[in-house]
Amino acid sequence: MHAHADVAVIGGGLGGVAAALAVARMGRTVVLTEESPWLGGQVTSQLVPPDEHPWIEDFGATASYREFRKRIRDYYRRNYSLSREAAADEHLNPGQGGVSVICHEPRVALAAIDEMIAPYRLDGTITVWLSSAPTAAITDGDSISAVDLVGPEGEHRLLTADRFIDATETGELLALAGVEHVIGAESRATTGELHAVDGPGDPLDQQAFTWCFAVDYLPDRDNTIDRPTDYERWRDYVPSFWPGPLLSWTDVHPITLEPRTENIFASAASPRGGKARDRWNYRRISSVGTFAPERYASDVSVVNWPQNDYWMGPLIGVDDASRERSLLESRQLSLSLLYWMQTEAPRYDGGTGYPGLRLRGDLAGGVDGLALRPYIRESRRIVAEFTVLEQHVGVEARAQLGLESGSELFADSVGVGSYRIDLHPSTGGAAGPRTYIDVANYPFQIPYGALLPVRVDNLLAGAKNIGTTHITNGCYRLHPVEWNIGEAAGAAAALSLDRRVPPRALRRGAALDDFQSLLASVHGVELEWPDDVRRTTT
Repeated sequence: MHAHADVAVIGGGLGGVAAALAVARMGRTVVLTEESPWLGGQVTSQLVPPDEHPWIEDFGATASYREFRKRIRDYYRRNYSLSREAAADEHLNPGQGGVSVICHEPRVALAAIDEMIAPYRLDGTITVWLSSAPTAAITDGDSISAVDLVGPEGEHRLLTADRFIDATETGELLALAGVEHVIGAESRATTGELHAVDGPGDPLDQQAFTWCFAVDYLPDRDNTIDRPTDYERWRDYVPSFWPGPLLSWTDVHPITLEPRTENIFASAASPRGGKARDRWNYRRISSVGTFAPERYASDVSVVNWPQNDYWMGPLIGVDDASRERSLLESRQLSLSLLYWMQTEAPRYDGGTGYPGLRLRGDLAGGVDGLALRPYIRESRRIVAEFTVLEQHVGVEARAQLGLESGSELFADSVGVGSYRIDLHPSTGGAAGPRTYIDVANYPFQIPYGALLPVRVDNLLAGAKNIGTTHITNGCYRLHPVEWNIGEAAGAAAALSLDRRVPPRALRRGAALDDFQSLLASVHGVELEWPDDVRRTTT
């Protein structure tokens, strides 16, 4: 099978979806490919409710990202029996979770995405290839000419295009096409970053990934799963930087690094529709309080916790056997955490185990009841025309260098974002696992130069593979930022085709002015923060 499009978007996560929509809005054809059966990445197949900044309802996101969020809320209003309070809430939060003001089921996000792309699928402007993984790339000098993908039945699909966007979870196209990139942790001597590693950098020092799962709680039933094969290993595992066994209610506070204890439930009372800030409510994606009384028997919550972060081995820069072993062990860790909670976890009444916890694989979509795909925090990153450093956004780093309060202003801004520099425990490479790095930063801009490879002319980075470092990836990797990156990449790809210039030609002079005007006026992309917000510590 062979297909051609103006733009090929490899990877159908939030960045890939936003890129495809931007290309289509500008009248160009696009083929959007995704290795899993679902579009949406973090928010669907990886089962991660949105991580967003506190201003998200008013500003700090693109118009299409706001439309995506509105469609999620509208879906609930159209299809669910909501409580009177929920129906009247302009900012409906279906799960009433603490991590986000719009916690929701993954299939609802998938439905919203399908609605957004449906008009463009009808006329063939957007073509979607699901369950299609890139396996090879054909290059011609400093350009990519084609990507070979393996489809759902094992058939090969050759995709040619004039522009390519890598929006995969791990920067797969970068590796296949020989695009200059970095992986893992850079040295402080290389980047000058305050929180970079001492000594040499280590490409195998990569953030933990997590195989998330969803559970509800029916206390009068026994929903205990079969004992996982590796259960004893994970039950007895004590990390070097942990206060005790990994599978316990006591872990490490990511900011202070002090021990903290937090049960799944805040008290012995039923968790139905609760408001307490405990593990259950934090990533709850469905709350009985949102719906008509007695409509549902239980809340549903996502387990994406320190206890099922996997840092025993990296996914990038290793052979296939090592990668598959890490993926399998990560699944075993998550299943072991669930089994521990069902059978051995201490309860408030002095007993052990919550056998009423029920794995909701029907909502998550994957085998064994887990999410379809692991939540991967760190990708290959392009060697870019411009690399974002901690010195550009970090509060402590900028103060130490005597720089002004607030984030760096980028003349080539193509959007904005805000999140702490949040790195989960890492594989640590040869030195072994190391603990969190979680430090304050300022709301930031997305520089266009970070989307541009230093050499390849017809490729743009469209997700968390932009020109950041191991450190700054920690704040540029979240949902609205990834969407904004993809949208900017898609708009740049289409505009560069219209003008018959490479994407890098849009970065300077009048061409940059025109590009930024297009982003703001046509795509509804916000290019800067209000100055008082830019100087706010997050």
